[in-house]
Amino acid sequence: MKLIGLIGGTSWESTIEYYRILNETAARRLGGLSSAECLLYSLDFAPVELLLREGKWDELGGIMLDAGRAVARGGASFLLICSNTLHRYAEALEKETGLPVLHIADAAASDAGRRGFTRVGLLGTKPLMRSEYYPRRMREGFGIDVIVPGDDDMDSVNRIIFDELCRGILRDESRTAVLGIMDALAARGAQGIVLGCTELPLLIRPEHTELPLMDTTQLHAEAAVDRALEPETAR
Repeated sequence: MKLIGLIGGTSWESTIEYYRILNETAARRLGGLSSAECLLYSLDFAPVELLLREGKWDELGGIMLDAGRAVARGGASFLLICSNTLHRYAEALEKETGLPVLHIADAAASDAGRRGFTRVGLLGTKPLMRSEYYPRRMREGFGIDVIVPGDDDMDSVNRIIFDELCRGILRDESRTAVLGIMDALAARGAQGIVLGCTELPLLIRPEHTELPLMDTTQLHAEAAVDRALEPETAR
């Protein structure tokens, strides 16, 4: 197994899920006492969240590049960014470290494509939902059209993520609000919903809705084990 390099702590609530899924998947595929070989650089989320809120992208990029360099020095074979929003820096990290970044949007889009979807709704932080890099990657790489909520619903989802989910708070009324936003996206033609924040699957699970979900945390971590188990000659 290749060494999986993770940049996490964004937030630690979802990074725990990455660690769990990586190891459960490795054990299931390899059997016995097998687990995932991984190296985690866990960021302090407080300054990261502040820079996100203030839109200080250059400063935040410096933090991400420092973390990527540290993981690369540790011998990782590839990088996993444990955040949809921070994939803004995927290309810069590849250039800086020389390591491939396993892109979370690819994992979501691949799953959508396997299900025959051509139009999906995207939920995540406000910077992600307002971005172009994430929808563009899904559209140009996989032919998946992406729609997002309106401004008021964006504000609601963003508040739930940062004020609640990143703090380990799960509220029924917040789940109801997010499910309503998902239904509105479905009414606009979304065939499924990309849970484009790695904390959202803590709140929204398949049993809560009839809408198909793309759980980016699960899909990304499973894709990482696939990559880690690839023979070198397969690349």
